[in-house]
Amino acid sequence: MLNAREYIAGAAARGQYHFTSAEIRKALGVSPAAAKLALLRLAKQGSVASPARGFYVIVPPEYRQLGCLPADQFIPALMERLGLTYYAGLLSAAQYHGAAHHRPQEFQVVVAKNRRAIVCGAVRAAFVARKRLTDVPVQSFNTPRGVIRVSTVEATAVDLVGYQTHAGGLDQVATILSELAEQIDPDRLVTAAKTAPISWAQRLGYLLEHVGAEARTALLKTYVHNEATEMTPLLPGTSHMKAPQQKDWRLYINAEVEAET
Repeated sequence: MLNAREYIAGAAARGQYHFTSAEIRKALGVSPAAAKLALLRLAKQGSVASPARGFYVIVPPEYRQLGCLPADQFIPALMERLGLTYYAGLLSAAQYHGAAHHRPQEFQVVVAKNRRAIVCGAVRAAFVARKRLTDVPVQSFNTPRGVIRVSTVEATAVDLVGYQTHAGGLDQVATILSELAEQIDPDRLVTAAKTAPISWAQRLGYLLEHVGAEARTALLKTYVHNEATEMTPLLPGTSHMKAPQQKDWRLYINAEVEAET
C-alpha cells in the first residue's frame, strides 16, 4: 500500500510539485484524519509545505532552507486551483524583464480582488487588486516548475507608476524605469496605458522623460493630450497647490524625483 512519502517521491519524479489534501487522501486510500497526520509528519521533516489551506507543495532539498518552494514556482498552480486570473507584476515583473536594482522582499501578484498575503516558510507572496485585470497585456515565462504569467514590460511600467507605494516610491520607480526603458515599445506602451486611469499615463510619461527615455514617449504624449482633461499631481495624495506645472504631461510637479544610477 502506498504511503505518504512514496506518494510525494512519485509525484516529484513526474515533475509534479503541487497537490491537494484531497488528492493525497484519495491516492493513499485513507481517512481525512490519517492524511492530515501524514502531511503533518512530512511538514515537520521539511518535505512539504502548505502555502494555502488544503494546497501543498513538495519542497526539494535545495529549497529546504526556504521552507517552501519559491513563490513563482507555486503561484500559477495555486491560482489555477482557485480559478483566479492573475499575473506577476510590479517589482516581481520588473525582475523578469531584467531590472534587478532592488530585490523585492515579497513576490507581487496582481489579481482582480484583494487577498491576504501568503506566508510559506521564508517565502511571502503579496496580492494587489487591479481593475481591468484581464485587459492588461501579459506574457509567459518559464520557471523550474512550469510557466508563469507576467505583465509585459510596458504594462509593468504602467503598474509601477500606478502602484508606486507598492514599489518603494517614485525614486525607486524612476530607477526601475531607467533600467526597463530600452525594452519599451512605444505602440505597446499606449496599449498598456489604455488599461489604466489616464493619470497613470501622465505620470509615466513624465518619469520616462525624466530618466532620459524621451524616444519612447511621443505616442504616449499624443494619447495624454487627447485624453487628459485636467492637471494631476505627480505624487498623489499630497499638496500641489503651489507646485510648478508641466504642461506637456498636464502635471503638477509636487515631488522631486531622483533615480539611482
